Amino acid sequence: MEEFKLNDGNQIPRIGFGTYKIKGYQGALAISQAIESGYRLLDSAARYENEGALGKAIRSSSVARSQLFVTSKLPGAHHEYKAAINELEEGLLRSGLDYFDLYLIHWPNPLEDHYVEAWQALIDAQRFGLVRSIGVSNFEPGHIDRLIKETGVTPAVNQVELHPYWSSRAVRAYDDEHGIVTEAWSPLMRAGEVFQEDLIQKLAAKYGKSPAQVILRWEVQLGVVPIPKASSSQHQLSNLDIFDFSLTEEEVTALTDLDKADGRRPDRDPNQHQEF
Repeated sequence: MEEFKLNDGNQIPRIGFGTYKIKGYQGALAISQAIESGYRLLDSAARYENEGALGKAIRSSSVARSQLFVTSKLPGAHHEYKAAINELEEGLLRSGLDYFDLYLIHWPNPLEDHYVEAWQALIDAQRFGLVRSIGVSNFEPGHIDRLIKETGVTPAVNQVELHPYWSSRAVRAYDDEHGIVTEAWSPLMRAGEVFQEDLIQKLAAKYGKSPAQVILRWEVQLGVVPIPKASSSQHQLSNLDIFDFSLTEEEVTALTDLDKADGRRPDRDPNQHQEF
């Protein structure tokens, strides 16, 4: 698995496995399949209510814990300092893990305005050894500017909505300038819709790949870490099979130009969305 180097010196795989809505015993089985398929980055969150399933999958895996890169996220209800530390610790207890490789603030919740306090908690949790790398999710440049100004610590990762209809240009440019790795949630968007784009269809035919593989390859070439979700082993393996071809610079640009002004999910504007 190819990797990116984070600004704190740690390494992150260039593609991950998303676990949103994957839970319970069936969820643990799907995550176990993903590990056996070759995924090493596993993305979870307290709000997904599946840290237990994630931990069970890891414990039943033949892959050593040290070879896995496990992510979870802090929900908005726990942004106050002590509550954030407690929630992170509870996440470790739910999963049965000793540490997370990456822990993110799930949303800034700017109307509540406790995200700097939450960030300080993550800084200290990293110092305590509860987590190896810390970052944010769904943060705009202004939110991150404030974190850096008030704490002096730059996030290692910013996970945002990113797909062919919303390439997050401004956020990617900011993240690149500040040495922050951008991750993509919903990297395939509404697959049935975006897969029908003429450009994606033509590139899939040209390279002998699926539309999903073309999109994931585009994201990797943007320097982004996509986190696709797939329950079937067939789709899990297919989504990983993107490192044996490359798009041209012109093709990457053309895919990025599929951006739409209304491409973002309407209820997921980080400046307004409140997640608890």
